Amino acid sequence: MNSEFLTELTCDVIEASRVRPGERVGTSVPNATGGTLIRPGGRECYPAFWIRDFAMSLECGLITPEEQRHALLLTAATQQAGDWQTPSGSVVPHGAIADHINFDGTPIFFPGTYDPAEQGGKWGKLPALDDHFYFVEMAWQYCRQTGERGILGENVGGLPLLERLELAFTVPQSRPDTQLVWCDENNRGVSFGFTDVVIHTGELLFASLLRYRAARQLAELTGNSRYGDIADTIARSLPVVFSHPGGLLRASTGLSSQPDVWGSAFAVYIGAVGGMVREKICRTLADACRAGTLAWRGNIRHILTTDDFSAQSAWESTVGSRPVNRYQNGAYWNTATGWVCFAIAQVDAHLAKQLAGEFIEELREGDFRKGPDYGSPYECRHPEGDHRQNPVYLTSVTCPLAAFVRLGLIQP
Repeated sequence: MNSEFLTELTCDVIEASRVRPGERVGTSVPNATGGTLIRPGGRECYPAFWIRDFAMSLECGLITPEEQRHALLLTAATQQAGDWQTPSGSVVPHGAIADHINFDGTPIFFPGTYDPAEQGGKWGKLPALDDHFYFVEMAWQYCRQTGERGILGENVGGLPLLERLELAFTVPQSRPDTQLVWCDENNRGVSFGFTDVVIHTGELLFASLLRYRAARQLAELTGNSRYGDIADTIARSLPVVFSHPGGLLRASTGLSSQPDVWGSAFAVYIGAVGGMVREKICRTLADACRAGTLAWRGNIRHILTTDDFSAQSAWESTVGSRPVNRYQNGAYWNTATGWVCFAIAQVDAHLAKQLAGEFIEELREGDFRKGPDYGSPYECRHPEGDHRQNPVYLTSVTCPLAAFVRLGLIQP
């Protein structure tokens, strides 16, 4: 694999996603936060700073320490102080972390809007759950990449950063016996922002995986063994609670509890599962890849085509009417390509390289740098009607690049 191409493309996507002080995106307000922000993509999509997409991109190692520091402290400064009920009746708890932050510094805690007065409602009673753990990831990556831990003691609005990280960790509710994150229909929060239009209830796989990783990271940052115990409990609980006879882990235990391709691959990627459970996930993904039910042109579906809930919807329950094979309801994405390649490589290295090669081939063909008629990497795609959504998308290259480096397919 030509490592230079993907690395250079990723650098150019990051550059296209930068919004420097005073700059704006389309008709957005200018960036008044005092530092450069990296949004989820280039051109005119997503004119705000998304905590999740930024945190997911840090492992690629191409975001500067200055940009990381600014984003981390901005996220900390916008952490919710005190409980707040939105006009829609949703609740932003004390310690909550924003879903995204507008360029004027205003935190927005729910998907679907840039307007502070229109938060919540159909998007859930609680803010997205994953961002609390991605906040920890931001701090851990900064400390790991810079070797500088003094930032953990930095005072942000009257609290040291480390205390803010620990506070955020406590916001998503978890079961005391399993330590898994959960919600119900009356107290729902998004498990993972890349499925925010999907209604998941019960125990939540992806949020629990992020809690597992954040617990490991806080154990390292604080030296408190309690976090290690939490991570160990989650790891023991995952295969028991989320098992599915098909071989993958279920996305949840309530609504939309179908086998989760992204979550299962991510569980392998972060080391949250081991033994026969890990091997079964890897073999199931490899078998699905060969059968053509997993991927298209190196892009990955959230669930296998054979696990669609019905002919009208990939998932059991979504926010509003979502056409099948569009966006998070059945389109193919590159964000998870690296995680899936990593998992497949554990049982079939050749197949993993083949999948990675298909990913690179599509990027070369659609490379956005060729001109305005090109847009790869896209956020998501589907062959029906040549559906393509949001060109020059950040995590479509930053996440695969990081995984390919771990696999040794690309030199760092």
